[in-house]
Amino acid sequence: MKNTINLALQVLPRSASVDTYQLVDKAIEVIQKSGLKYRICPFETVIEGDYESVMKVVDQAQQACFDSGADELLVNIKIQRRNNADVTIEEKTAKYK
Repeated sequence: MKNTINLALQVLPRSASVDTYQLVDKAIEVIQKSGLKYRICPFETVIEGDYESVMKVVDQAQQACFDSGADELLVNIKIQRRNNADVTIEEKTAKYK
Protein backbone atom coordinates (compact mmCIF):
# COMPACT_ATOMS: atom_id res chain seq x y z
CA MET A 1 0.00 0.00 0.00
CA LYS A 2 2.76 2.44 -0.85
CA ASN A 3 0.97 4.03 -3.80
CA THR A 4 -0.19 7.61 -3.41
CA ILE A 5 -3.86 7.93 -2.52
CA ASN A 6 -6.26 10.83 -2.09
CA LEU A 7 -8.37 11.00 1.03
CA ALA A 8 -11.06 13.60 1.68
CA LEU A 9 -11.53 14.22 5.39
CA GLN A 10 -14.45 16.07 6.95
CA VAL A 11 -14.41 16.36 10.74
CA LEU A 12 -17.58 17.72 12.33
CA PRO A 13 -16.91 18.20 16.05
CA ARG A 14 -19.51 18.85 18.72
CA SER A 15 -18.73 20.47 22.02
CA ALA A 16 -20.76 22.04 24.78
CA SER A 17 -17.98 24.51 25.56
CA VAL A 18 -15.75 25.06 22.50
CA ASP A 19 -16.64 26.72 19.18
CA THR A 20 -16.90 24.23 16.30
CA TYR A 21 -14.58 26.22 14.01
CA GLN A 22 -11.88 26.33 16.70
CA LEU A 23 -11.99 22.55 16.86
CA VAL A 24 -11.91 22.18 13.07
CA ASP A 25 -8.86 24.47 13.07
CA LYS A 26 -7.08 22.00 15.39
CA ALA A 27 -7.68 19.18 12.90
CA ILE A 28 -6.40 21.36 10.04
CA GLU A 29 -3.27 22.25 12.04
CA VAL A 30 -2.44 18.54 12.29
CA ILE A 31 -2.83 18.18 8.53
CA GLN A 32 -0.69 21.26 7.86
CA LYS A 33 2.10 19.99 10.10
CA SER A 34 2.03 16.46 8.64
CA GLY A 35 4.29 17.21 5.69
CA LEU A 36 1.75 15.64 3.35
CA LYS A 37 0.29 17.44 0.37
CA TYR A 38 -3.20 18.75 1.11
CA ARG A 39 -5.90 21.07 -0.18
CA ILE A 40 -8.35 22.79 2.18
CA CYS A 41 -11.85 23.12 0.71
CA PRO A 42 -14.98 24.62 2.28
CA PHE A 43 -16.48 21.27 3.32
CA GLU A 44 -13.48 18.95 3.59
CA THR A 45 -9.72 18.74 3.27
CA VAL A 46 -8.10 16.48 0.68
CA ILE A 47 -4.87 14.81 1.77
CA GLU A 48 -2.39 13.09 -0.56
CA GLY A 49 0.16 10.47 0.45
CA ASP A 50 0.64 6.76 1.05
CA TYR A 51 -2.23 5.00 2.80
CA GLU A 52 -0.52 4.46 6.15
CA SER A 53 0.72 8.05 6.43
CA VAL A 54 -2.64 9.53 5.49
CA MET A 55 -4.55 7.32 7.93
CA LYS A 56 -2.13 8.28 10.70
CA VAL A 57 -2.95 11.95 10.07
CA VAL A 58 -6.69 11.13 10.11
CA ASP A 59 -6.29 9.59 13.57
CA GLN A 60 -4.16 12.49 14.82
CA ALA A 61 -6.64 15.08 13.53
CA GLN A 62 -9.46 13.40 15.43
CA GLN A 63 -7.40 13.18 18.61
CA ALA A 64 -6.50 16.87 18.32
CA CYS A 65 -10.20 17.71 18.32
CA PHE A 66 -10.83 15.57 21.39
CA ASP A 67 -7.78 17.02 23.15
CA SER A 68 -9.13 20.52 22.44
CA GLY A 69 -12.55 19.92 23.96
CA ALA A 70 -14.70 18.04 21.43
CA ASP A 71 -17.30 15.82 23.06
CA GLU A 72 -18.13 13.98 19.86
CA LEU A 73 -17.02 13.81 16.24
CA LEU A 74 -18.82 12.96 13.05
CA VAL A 75 -16.09 12.01 10.57
CA ASN A 76 -16.65 11.53 6.85
CA ILE A 77 -13.88 9.97 4.78
CA LYS A 78 -13.66 9.38 1.03
CA ILE A 79 -10.67 7.50 -0.39
CA GLN A 80 -9.51 7.15 -3.98
CA ARG A 81 -6.80 4.58 -4.60
CA ARG A 82 -5.57 2.53 -7.52
CA ASN A 83 -4.01 -0.86 -7.86
CA ASN A 84 -0.31 -0.31 -8.65
CA ALA A 85 -0.68 3.37 -9.57
CA ASP A 86 -0.74 6.73 -7.82
CA VAL A 87 -3.69 9.10 -7.43
CA THR A 88 -2.86 12.81 -7.29
CA ILE A 89 -4.76 15.97 -6.58
CA GLU A 90 -3.15 17.63 -9.61
CA GLU A 91 -4.40 15.09 -12.13
CA LYS A 92 -7.95 15.94 -11.08
CA THR A 93 -7.68 19.71 -10.74
CA ALA A 94 -4.86 20.99 -13.01
CA LYS A 95 -7.18 21.83 -15.87
CA TYR A 96 -9.09 24.27 -13.64
CA LYS A 97 -6.14 26.52 -12.82
